[in-house]
Amino acid sequence: MSRKYEGIVVLNTKGTEGGVEELVGVVTKEMEAEGASIGEVQDLGRRKFAYNSNHMESGHYINYSFSADPSSIEKIKGRLRLNNQVHLQYFQRKS
Repeated sequence: MSRKYEGIVVLNTKGTEGGVEELVGVVTKEMEAEGASIGEVQDLGRRKFAYNSNHMESGHYINYSFSADPSSIEKIKGRLRLNNQVHLQYFQRKS
């Protein structure tokens, strides 16, 4: 049974040659590979952190709205943890 989720993914764009759009595409493909059906993707822009995190002062925030089976969320998290460009990720169920 598919449920609706919202996720915030903070990207580390340091040292990347491609643009943010390319990274968003990569993350989107990784989420879809684990069964997520992506609805809306919002680029919330670069934001400064309250404190340095892993030697980073800021990150690029992306908001994903998607549908997925509850069992897919842990798989998505695990897959994104392997991506060096994904600095932080947070998902919550909407319905």
